[in-house]
Amino acid sequence: MATLVATLAVCAALVHSHWLPPSSLRVVTVAVVHGGLLTIAFGWAATSPPQWRPLGPSVIIILVLAGAAAGARWDPRAAIFYLASPLWLTFMTINGRLDALGLRWPIPVGGSLLGLAAGLTLGGHMLLAAAVTFGHRVTTDSLVLTAIAYDAGANVPSSELFFRGALFNRLQRRWSFAAAATIATAMGLLRYLLDPLLPRAPEVIVGMLVYVTLLGVINAWLLWWSGSLLPGLVASLVFFAAYRMVAAV
Repeated sequence: MATLVATLAVCAALVHSHWLPPSSLRVVTVAVVHGGLLTIAFGWAATSPPQWRPLGPSVIIILVLAGAAAGARWDPRAAIFYLASPLWLTFMTINGRLDALGLRWPIPVGGSLLGLAAGLTLGGHMLLAAAVTFGHRVTTDSLVLTAIAYDAGANVPSSELFFRGALFNRLQRRWSFAAAATIATAMGLLRYLLDPLLPRAPEVIVGMLVYVTLLGVINAWLLWWSGSLLPGLVASLVFFAAYRMVAAV
């Protein structure tokens, strides 16, 4: 984590000094933020049996995210390389390394269907609200697919593995469900509020606060109820796919 923070600081200094283009800072930020959240989650998972060394898997996921982010800046179609991230996470799940985070076999079919229904409900309500809100519309252009690939490979896995799989999972063993869900959801909200790519329109910020809060609480309950992180991953991916379809006029 210290290396990631130092890399981000050096990159920001070089961009400020015009030694590097501004786009390089975005690439490094993606790798540091999402890779950092996954690195912490891996570190917490590695302390539970069967114990394993998290450094190698963390470096691999960070390099995958950095490569995909760099490729997407060069050509939006290269965002497909973000999908290497869930493939690597699937490999780690099969090996049992992410059991402590709630990613394990067998896949809970009923819980996954419930997660799909939750994502469709929240996402559908948001699309309906956007369609009747002045200044917004629903779109399905090529940039939507690029953003969905980013969500599938970086945004959703890092958020769910850290805020639910690691943070909520630990807190709910010590405290009540309500307290654990509140803290994990609040931390997730802070992550999105600090996101420089979030549009600063008041209606977008208010909508984000409402929907991400509901999504966070629902995903925490899905993990608590099913014992698996997969339903929350499904719900988040469906919801953010709908979110990416909302565009300003």
